[in-house]
Amino acid sequence: MVPSSEFSEFREALAGAKNIIILSGAGLSAPSGIATYRGSGGESLWSNPKVVKYSAHTTFNEDPSGSWQFYSYRRKLALAAKPNAGHYAIASLNVPKIAARVTPSSPEAPLHVTQNLDELSLRALKQVTENSDDEMLMETAMGQYIQMHGSLFSTRCLSCKKGEHSYEPYLAASLKDTDSIDEFVDIPVEKLPKCGGDDWNGSNRYGKCGGLLKPDVVWFGEVPPLMGEIGRKITWCDLLIVVGTSAIVQPASGFASQVKEHGGKVAIFNLERSNNDEAADFLFLGSCDETLPAAFGVKSDIESYLHNRN
Repeated sequence: MVPSSEFSEFREALAGAKNIIILSGAGLSAPSGIATYRGSGGESLWSNPKVVKYSAHTTFNEDPSGSWQFYSYRRKLALAAKPNAGHYAIASLNVPKIAARVTPSSPEAPLHVTQNLDELSLRALKQVTENSDDEMLMETAMGQYIQMHGSLFSTRCLSCKKGEHSYEPYLAASLKDTDSIDEFVDIPVEKLPKCGGDDWNGSNRYGKCGGLLKPDVVWFGEVPPLMGEIGRKITWCDLLIVVGTSAIVQPASGFASQVKEHGGKVAIFNLERSNNDEAADFLFLGSCDETLPAAFGVKSDIESYLHNRN
């Protein structure tokens, strides 16, 4: 069956769904200037061999200097970017008055599982919920948000295992001039981000032990830590909305087939065609910052967020 591209039909399915999951990938952040991993255009990250190298789970131990320069550069790009209308469209479904109109059959906001590391969805979610009079809304919304592959702004100490989160543009003075991934310099391990920062004074205290930090991201060859929770949610999902991802990498590649097997529907929002589109119930091609607000019917609702976005 050919997927429908009618907004009215999709909105009817959205309004009737009780357990909605949104799976987002790099295409959601593309309108914000963050390059995608795949695609026919020249901005595909996988065309750069360094992306392949530093996405493998073995590389950090082999080359912590290059790894930190690679992720510090991506961190700066993400900090400079702003959430787009697609991010706000998804975030707006956490606002009760919008949800009552768009997803009236669902007892809670859609679960948003993102493969992105850039936290643009999180920034949009915070802005949308902070503007609400409901003091508990942010906490509730965070319970419906999963960063499946981690975050560019989270680190974990390899020694004491302490996790930290920071929006500082760089985490060590040695990374201050990391403005490109074209050429890396050899930075000694002791000059890389450490537990306790550049001013570490020899303490072995938890959270300030001087151990080497690693980006707290999920690399190829590793299993996302929240797969159990995601798997339980997929079991009950009656509408899966796939946004900006080809979803060909495990484990996300199996989500759509699981939903279809138990009678749920699948909607795909992508810039261009991808694998298994014909198996979807709905297919909307185009930039996600245009198609998502239109399909959800929230264009006017998110105008103020776009005007005041951080």
